[in-house]
Amino acid sequence: MADHIPPQIPHQQGQPAPTRLILEQPRSRLGGRLAWIITGIAVLVAVVSTGANATYFQTGSQVVETFHSYSNSAQSKVAIVTISGTILGGDGFASRQIDRIEEDENVRAIVLRIDSPGGTVSGSDELHHRISALAAEREIPVVVSMGSIAASGGYYIAMASGGEEDVMFAEPATLTGSVGVLIPNYDFSQLLQRYDIADATVASGPLKQMLSPTKARTPELEDRERQVLQSLVDEMFERFSSIVRTGRPKITDEQFAEIGTGRIFTAQQAKEVGLIDRIGFLDDAVARAVELTGLADENVRAVRYLKPVGLLDEVLGTAGTASARLDASGITLSLDALAGMTSPRCWYLCTWLPPVIRHE
Repeated sequence: MADHIPPQIPHQQGQPAPTRLILEQPRSRLGGRLAWIITGIAVLVAVVSTGANATYFQTGSQVVETFHSYSNSAQSKVAIVTISGTILGGDGFASRQIDRIEEDENVRAIVLRIDSPGGTVSGSDELHHRISALAAEREIPVVVSMGSIAASGGYYIAMASGGEEDVMFAEPATLTGSVGVLIPNYDFSQLLQRYDIADATVASGPLKQMLSPTKARTPELEDRERQVLQSLVDEMFERFSSIVRTGRPKITDEQFAEIGTGRIFTAQQAKEVGLIDRIGFLDDAVARAVELTGLADENVRAVRYLKPVGLLDEVLGTAGTASARLDASGITLSLDALAGMTSPRCWYLCTWLPPVIRHE
């Protein structure tokens, strides 16, 4: 149906023109502002997303290579591998850094930057093995730079330097050593008995609940369990000892008798007993690594590896780890570590607490 057009009222000369009334729906100020807000958010998301994901366009998106020192345009590299926090396994960021080096034929030397109190025997041993094997296969030197602490499993990994001369550096305030093994074991059974709570777990054998903190034990069973646990510790300590003696061949039997007590050392004390070679900082270790490559300073580039940060990490302020933040200082409670406490594990660890607290 055609639209109805109202008839035109003829305008007679000398008479005033008819008044026309035009009705318009008022515009909403809120609607206009909302449109601009949505547009602004869309542009901001696009910009942040582009910047956050730019790191993923390079090879090996699980680590980001950044320039550290020397020549930014050089092709040959000294790779700084950072190992920090409690070592729980071989599939973390440290392992991904090693993966990156394995794919990069331009890496001519490795600097291990260790700031760790240690961790599990298996995790420490795997990282030590991977770095040692890579260095041997590629015939590249490994230099160690110790941060605030490089103890127990952290020192174990440092032995990937392979016993070379003048390659172990510790900062003046570094704590190191703690060569030894422990199995955390706690007994809360008497506390439970006070509240009339009993562990009624059904097990297939008397030693199946060997590390249970709630199981009541007879003196005979407790002694039997301790003998088994001590045998595990002794065997792991023998391996630790052999790794240290191989990595530090100049340590005497007298020096190792003191080292093997499990005590920690200051940097100066560590130098006196042969645990380190020099007191110096990261740049000193990098300079030594460059020297060992035989390359001129202008022909080598020192690089570090960082964790890539995506848009979701920027928004949530997290790297997607299974952890719960305790305060604004960066201390986190690792859920992985809590789960690990419930399984029997040996530890190369310098602490009297279980490895629950981890610093990011």
